[in-house]
Amino acid sequence: MSYKFSINRGNAILNFSEEFCQSRCQLIESELFAKVLEKYIKDIKRKDTTIYGYLHNIQNDDIDLLKDLQSVFKQLLVMNADELVSIRPDKTTYFDDRDLFIALIEDIYLFWRRLQRYAVVFNETKRDGYQNVQFTDAQSEFEELVLKVYRSMQNALGKNDKVLRQITAGVNAGLTVTHMRPFLPYEYRNLDEIPFIESVVIHPPFITHSRRNKRDGVFPESKTNPLEDLKFDSDSWFCYPAKVGDLLCFVYFNVQFMAQGVTLCNLFDLADEEEYRSSKPDLIYVYGYEDGQMHQSFYQDEKNDMLVALLSASDEFDYFGYMKKMCLTLHNVQKINHRQLPIHGAMVQMTLHNGETRNIVVMGDSGAGKSETIEQIKVFGAAYITDLKTIYDDMGVLSLDENGIVKTSGTEIGAFVRLDDLDAGYSFKELDRSVFVNPDKVNARIVIPITDYKDVVAKHDVDLFLYANNYEEGGDSLSFFENAEEALEVFRAGNRMAKGTTTEYGLVGSYFANPFGPVQRREQTEPILQDYFKLMFEQGIKVGQLRTRLGIKGNEHDGPKEAAIAVLKYIAGEDELKQLPEE
Repeated sequence: MSYKFSINRGNAILNFSEEFCQSRCQLIESELFAKVLEKYIKDIKRKDTTIYGYLHNIQNDDIDLLKDLQSVFKQLLVMNADELVSIRPDKTTYFDDRDLFIALIEDIYLFWRRLQRYAVVFNETKRDGYQNVQFTDAQSEFEELVLKVYRSMQNALGKNDKVLRQITAGVNAGLTVTHMRPFLPYEYRNLDEIPFIESVVIHPPFITHSRRNKRDGVFPESKTNPLEDLKFDSDSWFCYPAKVGDLLCFVYFNVQFMAQGVTLCNLFDLADEEEYRSSKPDLIYVYGYEDGQMHQSFYQDEKNDMLVALLSASDEFDYFGYMKKMCLTLHNVQKINHRQLPIHGAMVQMTLHNGETRNIVVMGDSGAGKSETIEQIKVFGAAYITDLKTIYDDMGVLSLDENGIVKTSGTEIGAFVRLDDLDAGYSFKELDRSVFVNPDKVNARIVIPITDYKDVVAKHDVDLFLYANNYEEGGDSLSFFENAEEALEVFRAGNRMAKGTTTEYGLVGSYFANPFGPVQRREQTEPILQDYFKLMFEQGIKVGQLRTRLGIKGNEHDGPKEAAIAVLKYIAGEDELKQLPEE
């Protein structure tokens, strides 16, 4: 990054390696402050606000207005408004309406806080800006400096608040990055100069706002490599080296979509440098390429044994679901290539009082009630199950060990969960580590870390393998199939009542409830699907369906609760049966 500061699509990116303000005066004189003030003036001019009318009557040239305000603000750091007017009578008109000038200070401060603010430090270059201050300390110092400037202005204007709120006034998140030439095949040399993220610091509550609040359709497979011959400006891109299950995925994202890239840290484990410096990635994803198109496809690079994908820069794709699900699509196709079966589902591991464990996989498409049922299992199971651990929340895989026994493992360390379907208060309990996605809109989500990576990728036994049926009102909450053929009819159809988590509505279906790989590779997946279901019945794994009723109006909370209680009663046995409420 050659620049000190930039604002783009509501993102403010501060390069602490180039400029790190250490005094109030430095901050007012900085490029950062000048650019924020310039954007603010353009914003209030466009809206034709009362404050802009007031300022425009004083100084009708916006460039001169910016210089005037910087000068006035700098002087207010060392004197009050009355003293300033006495020595600078040419600035008197700015204070004719003292209340409106106070409102100006508040409005600039609010404009700054509404930006998504990110600090970046390059590990290999600690020049004049960073000055050897530890990165987390630097972020704290910067926040304190912003608050000092804001409160100094208030005091200089005679406004002394008795209640002070220590909100996040600095940056929302910080990145340490490094320039490192990755071990990429020759065809991908155009990505060589893009810096890699080494660590992420988030300042909760981290709230992101994207242009969309749901994902649409499936990702098609391309017959040509979408990354070939693309050109990249390294100042505009970062790489998040993600561990998607046991695969390594280089996720390259445009700085215009910083929120989606930073949110990855709550979902996929960040790989260490030694894990990728001399290793070719299994997957490559380029998110937010400015080509003026609407590309969203993946490609199998057979020569290099890699899956690669491209998503164009567009408001239509500005949603974290497009980031997450493409990564999982690439993972799943690679697993299908190795005769493993991707599972769109969640898994929980229970430890009973006698020390035995039970592993339950709940499968289903978006909005089927997987995550919601597992949360209810946690609520009702906590009293009499000694331990309850979520292994994966959205995507897993079935594989065989060296003895041909069916095992399961996951892909993500986190969960991307609808706020509406969680117990009231749950999101507030997790406020200190969650990323909130569009909390003011329908389909509001949180992204929250839930599982250690070592547990995600471990090979676990499967005791119950259940289909999340959210569309049938009648029948038992938990029931089992007699044979593989009967089970496959339900699992293969992948039916669900769409809840608006995507752009679909009503009763819909997708092959094996997994539009992220199996749908695109149906012919390749079908024999794998039949083999695994046959093996599960042969090996005594209980295969059934769980009626979550999440898609039926009025059952959004009771449905998952009753399904969770049914699972717990089945697992707990007769001794614990009476301790559970009725379904």
